[in-house]
Amino acid sequence: MRLLLVEDDNHVAAALSAVLTRHGFQVVHARNGEEALQAFLPDDRTPQEQEPFGVVLLDLGLPDQDGYEVCGKIRKRTSTPVIMVTARADVRSRIHGLNLGADDYVTKPYDTGELLARIHAVSRRTTTGDAPAPAAGTTVCLGPVRIELPTRRVSVDGTAVQLTRKEFDLLALLAQRPGVVFRREQIISEVWRTSWEGTGRTLEVHVASLRSKLRMPALIETVRGVGYRLVAPSTPGSPGTPQAPDADAPRNT
Repeated sequence: MRLLLVEDDNHVAAALSAVLTRHGFQVVHARNGEEALQAFLPDDRTPQEQEPFGVVLLDLGLPDQDGYEVCGKIRKRTSTPVIMVTARADVRSRIHGLNLGADDYVTKPYDTGELLARIHAVSRRTTTGDAPAPAAGTTVCLGPVRIELPTRRVSVDGTAVQLTRKEFDLLALLAQRPGVVFRREQIISEVWRTSWEGTGRTLEVHVASLRSKLRMPALIETVRGVGYRLVAPSTPGSPGTPQAPDADAPRNT
């Protein structure tokens, strides 16, 4: 997911960008309000088909114009989720920001884990320019893999694959945003409806089982230290092709 970080402090921006990048985000840094607004305009230097921003992290204390003003201008141009990240902790500031169209409001100092959770939360519940999540009555096709959401059926090259309920839920979740990294904590929360503690091994086992049953281990990519993402095959795969060992498969010790 592309993320626009609007922050005038280069040290703060560098540290936060490093964390966001490790968690699978492609960060674009704007140092003031004008740069933030320009980021939403077509640029001759970049392809027009560039992936839109999934979320904007907006500091309010910008050098050229107030962040509230920037938020209002962004909201007139796009429905991209905006999270205000600021030291202004009073209730009036929060209410004003939300009334201007911000989707969330985080005060500094903040916990990085909470900020990541809020980013994923607003991206899930807000319609953006990203590829929309499949509706409940649709079928997702990724190369030879066909996922029928209404009937909960999965096939590879026309051959049905029997999945457990949780295996299907996991695959369907990743298929909502092919190429986007889903954090382990997010997957556990949405598929198992519980917290991360004690459930991590269960997730690894289910991923390994999916790779084995689909006979396409490269379809689900492990992003080390972060989570997993679904990688759409560039060409139809051959289920009978020998596969490399599964990095997440249980090992005997």
